[in-house]
Amino acid sequence: MVYTIREIVSYLENIAPPAYQESYDNAQLITGNPDDEVKGILCTLDVTEAVVEEAIDLGCNLIVAHHPIVFKGLKSLTGRNYVERTVIKAIKNDIAIYAIHTNLDHVSHGVNQKISEKLGLVNTKILHPKKEMLSKLVTFAPQDAAEKVMNALFKAGAGQIGEYTDCSFLTEGTGTYTPSDKANPYLGEKGTAHREEEIKIEVILPGFLENKVLTSLKAAHPYEEVAYYLQKLENENQTVGAGMVGDLPYSMDENEFLSHLKKSMQLNTIKHTALLTKPVKKVAVCGGAGIFLLNHAKKSGADFFITSDVKYHEFFDAENQLVICDIGHYESEIFTKELLGEILSQKFTNIALYLTKVVTNPITYL
Repeated sequence: MVYTIREIVSYLENIAPPAYQESYDNAQLITGNPDDEVKGILCTLDVTEAVVEEAIDLGCNLIVAHHPIVFKGLKSLTGRNYVERTVIKAIKNDIAIYAIHTNLDHVSHGVNQKISEKLGLVNTKILHPKKEMLSKLVTFAPQDAAEKVMNALFKAGAGQIGEYTDCSFLTEGTGTYTPSDKANPYLGEKGTAHREEEIKIEVILPGFLENKVLTSLKAAHPYEEVAYYLQKLENENQTVGAGMVGDLPYSMDENEFLSHLKKSMQLNTIKHTALLTKPVKKVAVCGGAGIFLLNHAKKSGADFFITSDVKYHEFFDAENQLVICDIGHYESEIFTKELLGEILSQKFTNIALYLTKVVTNPITYL
């Protein structure tokens, strides 16, 4: 079966919606024609000239990367730095680059879950769930149409709360209206006041699905004019947010856990704060630069917090409440290319799929 770049992108954006990315981010199709047929996909953490060259050699015309090669607007393309040279090489060779960055960080099945799996953590949950990501839809339908309307809302993505789907709250009541002479009422007569036994339907939905859900509501509803209202919620979305926290299957002493961390994440070195001479059971993680989550890690009761890019003075903020481990940015996220391969292989079984062999880490250790 033939797939286009657009179809690959659409699938990935269902897994990690672009609406979940941070405002500074650039998770999207960066180069390439979305209508081109996909000949092969190369998964990588970073995009560099060497990665584009690897894609060319493998016959891949789509690179799926975690980090965007372009964060800011480019005012020229003269090849004066590695970003411009990489983009030029990709465009010259008809290679599309798609980035799936902080949106993949923020979903419960994303980057931090992959790190948690590597460490063998169980009972995992988002460390810092995002607020104001959910909306509530309230609408009203005649009793004979309520089931059809609800099913349409569920199919469009409404009514999911954590591990539960098809969630709603239903209330019976009486609707009143008087159709005008120009109306075309489903129930009642023009110019005559009408009462109808109706069902009030309330569902929660991700905010970015509002347009899709409303379109489905109007298509499924029998009334000429559909009564509804939408409300942004303050609630935390427990499946969307930064970092992750979970438990080890059994307690370890601190040195045992450090050895486990080193082996599991294939590390050469670990920077960490003073050990606290207590068992390690609960562990918080954040791929990439995650020290902004330190207070959340403390509140979660974590014994260790695994992240990267920690500044000197930020290590002091551990204050003997937990152990901060800086394992390196590249090292904390390198298994994202495995994650991308797993996600894509579940759907696109007949497309040549590769994980980059290029080491893109700009840092070396002696």
